Amino acid sequence: MKLYIISNRLPAKACKEKNGTFIFSRSEGGLATGLNSLKTTDEKHWIGWPGICVDKKEDEQIISEQLEKLNFHPVFLSCDQYKNYYEGYSNSTIWPLCHYFFAYTEYKNCFWKAYQEVNALFCEKICSIVSADDYVWIQDYQLMLLPGMLRKRMPHLRIGYFHHIPFPSYELFRILPERGEILQGLLGADFIAFHTHDYMRHFISAAERVLNIDFQLDEIQIGNRVIRVEALPMGINYDLYHSVSENPEVQKAINRFQNLFGNHKMILSVDRLDYSKGILHRLWGFSLFLEHHPEYLGKVTLAMVIVPSRDQVNQYAELKTKIDEEIGAINGKYSTIDWTPVCYFYHGFSFEELAAMYFVADIALVTPLRDGMNLVAKEYVATKQNNPGVLILSEMAGCAVELTDAIQINPNDIEEIEQAIVKALEMPEREQKNRINHMQAILSNQTINKWAADFMTEWNDICSKNQRFRLKRIVGPVISDIRSRYKHAHKRLILLDYDGTLTAIRNRPEDAKPDPELIELLQQLAEDKKNHIVINSGRDHLTLEKWLGQLPISFAAEHGAFYKENGKWNKNIQSTEWSPSLLSTLKLFVSKTPRSHLEVKDTALAFHYRQTDSWLGALRAQQLTNSLIKICLQQKLQILQGDKVVEIKSPHCNKGSEVNRLLQKDHYDFILAIGDDVTDDDMFQALPSTSVTVKIGTASKNARYNLTAQSEVIPFLQALIHRDLFQQKNLDRKENIFSIMNFFKKLLPNNK
Repeated sequence: MKLYIISNRLPAKACKEKNGTFIFSRSEGGLATGLNSLKTTDEKHWIGWPGICVDKKEDEQIISEQLEKLNFHPVFLSCDQYKNYYEGYSNSTIWPLCHYFFAYTEYKNCFWKAYQEVNALFCEKICSIVSADDYVWIQDYQLMLLPGMLRKRMPHLRIGYFHHIPFPSYELFRILPERGEILQGLLGADFIAFHTHDYMRHFISAAERVLNIDFQLDEIQIGNRVIRVEALPMGINYDLYHSVSENPEVQKAINRFQNLFGNHKMILSVDRLDYSKGILHRLWGFSLFLEHHPEYLGKVTLAMVIVPSRDQVNQYAELKTKIDEEIGAINGKYSTIDWTPVCYFYHGFSFEELAAMYFVADIALVTPLRDGMNLVAKEYVATKQNNPGVLILSEMAGCAVELTDAIQINPNDIEEIEQAIVKALEMPEREQKNRINHMQAILSNQTINKWAADFMTEWNDICSKNQRFRLKRIVGPVISDIRSRYKHAHKRLILLDYDGTLTAIRNRPEDAKPDPELIELLQQLAEDKKNHIVINSGRDHLTLEKWLGQLPISFAAEHGAFYKENGKWNKNIQSTEWSPSLLSTLKLFVSKTPRSHLEVKDTALAFHYRQTDSWLGALRAQQLTNSLIKICLQQKLQILQGDKVVEIKSPHCNKGSEVNRLLQKDHYDFILAIGDDVTDDDMFQALPSTSVTVKIGTASKNARYNLTAQSEVIPFLQALIHRDLFQQKNLDRKENIFSIMNFFKKLLPNNK
């Protein structure tokens, strides 16, 4: 078994020398650094762009041969592809949107086409080398279409995805023209994770509203798969950073920096060039500090390291110019012969030099306007070894959730930055060490390896759940067994839910009328004298009678409050006289919830919110439930939360009580029950363990089998009675039906 890490870039990049040879060096960036240090028992491979565009196939072959010695598998892109995919859609469309810089977002059709093309190239590369037992872990926003593409090519492949940047709120994400395609691409993964619960919440909200789907807490079923979403903050290689000062090369650099800065207090700022990092706000805050606190002039130096990034993008080039001007203004105003307020480094440093800076710095100023995680803050804290230091941290950074002992500030407030610098400089050494120790205790536990292990554990868990889910699917030998038991039974009880089982769920319940095909199927089932057909539904009995009353079948309506046998309706409980307080509460919530409505039955009340905004509907359902608890306890009523409905009914009748009544009256050697809702679990639980219980949609622990969609129910029932199994219209109902239809096509004799 192998683990394939898929990212935009490989951890190593190729560079062509003048003599035509290629040299390879380490790629910059927290993702490559973090994942390179991750330990795993699996054989680890990496797929990504090698950092260079080449035109010749022989150059591609040379680069591939060198990189594959390291288990790195390059995906080659043309210059135009890379420009439009990476600089274009990834960093001029997605990046600013996810970081809440909507004004910087650029939309061009060529960007989107290149993004699709490159994701498809990654898909081709992966499919050419992975096997079905491998793990494919996709990293970040440049490859959001890839999970869905892979799922289509390799349906049972284990696919994980981690989003390393912020995921914006629905109100912002909905602006993206391709929002639906992006979300569908991500949902091709088995497991999707984000750094914080905020990002996780935003993703779920966007998926529910854009795709009109419903998560059950952190999971959603799509087709025959369950997808899980979680928040897992990425860590660092804590031991590496915490012991780094013992490295002789690092110790030399520490001595050099200590001599350079002398008695000056050193404030360290390390960033990639990006407008999301809040670099200008940081400089404005530092300038304000120097202006208002002249007692620190000549005593405090801001060492600002900015790693070049995307200089060719207009916004970045303009930002670089503004930063240069601001630093020039500060240094021009406050510099002396022996002191420069801002030491500016527009280049990267080696690991040893950067670690030495962390160790020496009295203060780390990490103030992004928006950041997915920010590992610089964690690296700074980890590097300290009984030496003081203060972390000033933006509350907009993902790591702020963990590093609560930092001085947290709003990065947009330059006065707060100024005050935080003063507070840090005046903080007693004992308090500094206590804060550092508290944060180190967290970081030493939440390491890069724990992050990866947690991801793999959750990922394996949901893959195992999907495997169990697949075992419940009614395919292959399972169908043969059910059909055989049906064929040889002498007396059969067939219990069928209505909405979501025999018919699809409709936004308007009154639109779920049975079609001629369903009527004919029920008629065929009822004509078999061995069959006792019962529609066991939450529907009111008048509607069921109107739609299906002409058929020679039995009914249980309103969760067993009414039942019909031998052509006669019976009532198990008296009609309820609803109290004014109960009705007024329900009507209040209907008025507060656009597109909801109240259904009044003889023995139940139902608040329907299927057409309502998903977030608002869930909120109102919970609020309504909370509001009704006291009233329902007093009146001895039951509150039942179903699929987009809150129902108030008598506790004495449910779908299980109707099953008990039927089983007491007769003995059956074959029982089939099919339902799609939580209320059907009462029916499943009341039946003998030998029964064929089938849950539609999400698999249930109370049902032995599963059909993934309502559209599979009719073909399944038709298969039991050998009727019209192979009509093309049934095959066209939904892609998932093919497993049932094709099996029976092979199973039945040619003359059938």
